[in-house]
Amino acid sequence: MPQHPPAPDPDGEDLSRDPLPLRGRTALVTGASRRGGIGYAVARRLAAYGASVVVHHHRPHDAGLPWGDDDLGAVLGGVRSVLGDPDARVADVGGDMADPEVPGRVVTAAAAEFGHLDVLVANHARNGGDAALADVTVEMLDGHWAVDARAPLLLAQAFAARHDGRPGGRVLFVTSGQMHGSMPGEVAYASAKAVLAQITPTLAAELGPRGITVNAVDPGPVQTGYMDEELLGRLAPRFPGGRVGVPNDPARLMAWLTTDEAVWVTGQVISTDGGFSC
Repeated sequence: MPQHPPAPDPDGEDLSRDPLPLRGRTALVTGASRRGGIGYAVARRLAAYGASVVVHHHRPHDAGLPWGDDDLGAVLGGVRSVLGDPDARVADVGGDMADPEVPGRVVTAAAAEFGHLDVLVANHARNGGDAALADVTVEMLDGHWAVDARAPLLLAQAFAARHDGRPGGRVLFVTSGQMHGSMPGEVAYASAKAVLAQITPTLAAELGPRGITVNAVDPGPVQTGYMDEELLGRLAPRFPGGRVGVPNDPARLMAWLTTDEAVWVTGQVISTDGGFSC
C-alpha cells in the first residue's frame, strides 16, 4: 500500500522531541555523592539531556552511615560519561547543608562555574538521628529541620536571586510519603519533609512571574542502600509491580520536570512511587 506522510499539525507546532532538551543549560543537584542514590541518577539524566551539571556532596555524612561514602572520582566520572552535549561539563562542590551559610555558597559556586544557573534539584537529606515522638530530642528535630527543610529553602532563595530570567528556570524539591501514611520512628525527618510539600505552592506563586517553576517530588520507598533483605521482603508486595523503587524510577520524572515539556507544571507535589500502598 502507498505510504502517506503524516498530516501536518493544525496548530503548526513541531511535536518532535528534542533529544537534548537541556542543551546550553546548567543544573545544580545537591546530595549526589553516591552512585546508589537518587541524586546521582538525576545528575546523569540531566547530563544526558545536554545540561552542564554541578554535583554537590557532603561525604562525611555518608561516611557515618552503614553504607559508607563513595569514590567521588567515580561519581563524577559516571556523570561525565553520559554528557549529551560536547560543550557541557561536570563540576562539583562540597558543603554541609546544616550550616546556614552553605546553601548560598553552593549556589554562588555553581553559578560562577558556568556563568548562570537554570535548574536547582534540592535532593540532599539527613539520614539517621531520628526517633518516635516519645524519644525525639531537640537536637534531632533541629538537625533534620536545618538540613531537610531550611537548607532547601535557602537554596531556592539563593537560586532565585541569581536566576537571570532566561527560559527554563526550575526548582525541584524532594519530599517524602508523609502525606500518604505514617512514618513511625521518623518524627524529625517526616516533619521536615512535610515543610517542602506544603511550601511548594507558595514558592511557585512567588517565582512564577519570573519564569521559574517550583515542584516537589515524592519518590516513595527507593532502594538507595538502606533496605536489607528483610525490609525488601516486607515492602515489595506493597507495590503493584512487585518490587521497590530504584533511583532511576524517580529520576525519570524529575529530569522531565526540568525540561520545557513541563513548563506548565508548577506548584505540584507529585508522587512517583510505583503505586506503593502504605
